[in-house]
Amino acid sequence: MKIRNKPDFAAGLMFIAFGAFFAILARGYQMGTAAKMGSGYFPFWLGVVLCLLGLFVLLRSLASSSEEDGLAAWDWKSVLWVTGSVLLFAILLQYIGVVLSIMVLVFVSAMASHEFHWKQTLINAIILIVIAYAAFVWFLKLQFPVWPPFLTN
Repeated sequence: MKIRNKPDFAAGLMFIAFGAFFAILARGYQMGTAAKMGSGYFPFWLGVVLCLLGLFVLLRSLASSSEEDGLAAWDWKSVLWVTGSVLLFAILLQYIGVVLSIMVLVFVSAMASHEFHWKQTLINAIILIVIAYAAFVWFLKLQFPVWPPFLTN
């Protein structure tokens, strides 16, 4: 059996690995039933579905009708920009609030793009801030700083 589509094969393996990890991890929590779900019920079944999806993608990459494709080289600079932006967001959130942290996240992660434009990045940041504020502050009522502490006192 020959791997015809290597990106799909790798994606299938990744889905299976993440799905199995979360399904196994979720077994440590109370499962409950479909009518009365415990804390592990949803993550367990989400992991199972992710494994099944991964298996489907993996098997499809082996099919003779699949388009032959190789794996491209990783763009490590872009990987580091995006990963760094998420870590920076996590560190800055408590100090400068969600609005400015999202602004930093979007601008730093946009540096990973080979087609970076200030105006588009600013528009993306504003849209993401509005969505995050509406979802997490208004609807879910999560308690984290929206603005830096020195602006709210």
